[in-house]
Amino acid sequence: MSWLTNFVRPKLRALGIKPDVPDNLWIKCPNCEQMLFHRELAANLHVCHYCDHHLRLPAADRLAMLFDEGAFQTIELPETIADPLRFRDRRRYSERLRDARHGDDRRDAVLVGHGTMGGHPAVVAAFDFGFMGGSMGVAAGESLLAAANLAVLQDAPLIVVPASGGARMQEGILSLMQMPRTVIGVQQVREAGLPYIVVLADPTTGGVTASFAMLGDIALAEPGAIVGFAGTRVIQETIREKLPAGFQRAEYLHDHGMVDMVVHRRALRDRLISLIGLLRHPRPKAEVVSLERRGEGAGKTSDKAPQEKVGAAPGPADPKGSPAKGA
Repeated sequence: MSWLTNFVRPKLRALGIKPDVPDNLWIKCPNCEQMLFHRELAANLHVCHYCDHHLRLPAADRLAMLFDEGAFQTIELPETIADPLRFRDRRRYSERLRDARHGDDRRDAVLVGHGTMGGHPAVVAAFDFGFMGGSMGVAAGESLLAAANLAVLQDAPLIVVPASGGARMQEGILSLMQMPRTVIGVQQVREAGLPYIVVLADPTTGGVTASFAMLGDIALAEPGAIVGFAGTRVIQETIREKLPAGFQRAEYLHDHGMVDMVVHRRALRDRLISLIGLLRHPRPKAEVVSLERRGEGAGKTSDKAPQEKVGAAPGPADPKGSPAKGA
């Protein structure tokens, strides 16, 4: 469809004719280059129908995917200085921020929501790569600290989904300072005895990887996600060696012990619910009784259905080879 977008549409616009079809109805898969209808793609959680490639997911869609029935509440994030260094390259940083915020309620790259997942209260902080590459500046650092404080206040696990190119260069050292600040937020969650789970999305690189993204009690990753500090090309030029196939991909990191699980996006919510249940309620649901108590109640009968019980570690075998029976 490149001839339509590169030739037909510009000609129609030059003639003053506005096409009836919007530009964003079809999305090309970056992996197999198949054209995907936007509604079908959204219904499939932004996963390609043909090659199963995981496209980047907006933060709002990420929260709706994880919470029960897609219901969640976002929090009002702290106000920060928009352009602390009055930075300018080809354009002013304030202009880039204004363009990124245009037509959207989001103020920066991180969206924080809270609700329930499988009935468990949870706080989720998700990065949006569509907002200036998901870069982490002062506003993103404040958002992560607010998410950590909310998790402690609600006695809920904290789930962070990074998708970022790293620190925001337009904020200089102030951006780099968010690395230790986010680590402090993670420590607050841990000191409260709450689970901290990280879901590494594509891409997770730079200062984000060097701080909170690799500190999860459990680290999950989506298939094919790029996770690393420096880029592959930079590493190859530095060490002057060819890197192995799949380097910095989620599957490679899993094989080398850097990631606990690689989870498909369709199974991610159920996996997170299972992990939260295990971490928040580690004790078994069944009653744990000793062998002596089991022996005492062996001769008694009851009209009620027997309750599931889990025995302790097996002791010496009965000399007769069978449990005692009532008279």
